[in-house]
Amino acid sequence: MVHMLTVTLNNGVVMPQLGFGVFQVSNEDTTAAVAEALRAGYRSIDTAAAYFNEAAVGQALAESDIPRDELFVTTKLWNTDQGYDEALRAFDASLEKLGLDQLDLYLIHWPAPARDRYVDSWKALTRLLSEGRVRAIGVSNFWPEHLERVIDATGVVPAVNQIELHPRLQQEELRAFHVKHGIATEAWSPLAQGELLGDPLLAEIAAKHGRTPAQVVLRWHVQLGNVVIPKSVTPSRIAENFALFDFALDAEDLDRIAGLETGERVGPDPASFGNPGNP
Repeated sequence: MVHMLTVTLNNGVVMPQLGFGVFQVSNEDTTAAVAEALRAGYRSIDTAAAYFNEAAVGQALAESDIPRDELFVTTKLWNTDQGYDEALRAFDASLEKLGLDQLDLYLIHWPAPARDRYVDSWKALTRLLSEGRVRAIGVSNFWPEHLERVIDATGVVPAVNQIELHPRLQQEELRAFHVKHGIATEAWSPLAQGELLGDPLLAEIAAKHGRTPAQVVLRWHVQLGNVVIPKSVTPSRIAENFALFDFALDAEDLDRIAGLETGERVGPDPASFGNPGNP
């Protein structure tokens, strides 16, 4: 087994730095994909209520012989379930679908600022944390103003902010805010939904190291300190994405990749997504 790099969250919980995501993986394909990821060496699985595949993730976990304490499972609260009581009910529903007694990480999926319910949702998550029903709590797609508001309201700093992050959207200011406040940065869409894989610069760096462009980008994330959650349903690609721990990018590689920043998103704008009329 490859020695997995980890990050220690701000409450002392240890999280694998490389996880397996199941966004846009059909319910029919999820169980097999998660089982393949576990065979490849992944121990962190990231899902969400909105992916409609929590039960399939739970089936793969139940069928695995990997001890529960070696697994790290994340799911997320959807926008229409925000609010204090609503979030508690949604957590119960997710936990039941996953077939677990305790979750490792629970995230508010989007701030949905016009709904103005993310502070109440955060208060519910802090209750779940205090009751030991979840080991760590965090958010996803939050900007500094959203983070500051939940911290000011509760005194509890999110352990993680999961955000769109890839070489074209490097999120330097937000990552600096995270460092200042002890929040781990987790990258979703780490390969820009595959749009980066044909980039000639990445192809050149990949050839230099005898790797693929995907491995170069994922290694870039690891060396930045990001938690990263690539997804695939192809066994060879699942294994390829895990093979990041026996090479390193040098300073020149990192400088050249930094030059790929364009500010382009492949996902929604957190300022408006999840608001009423934009679920």
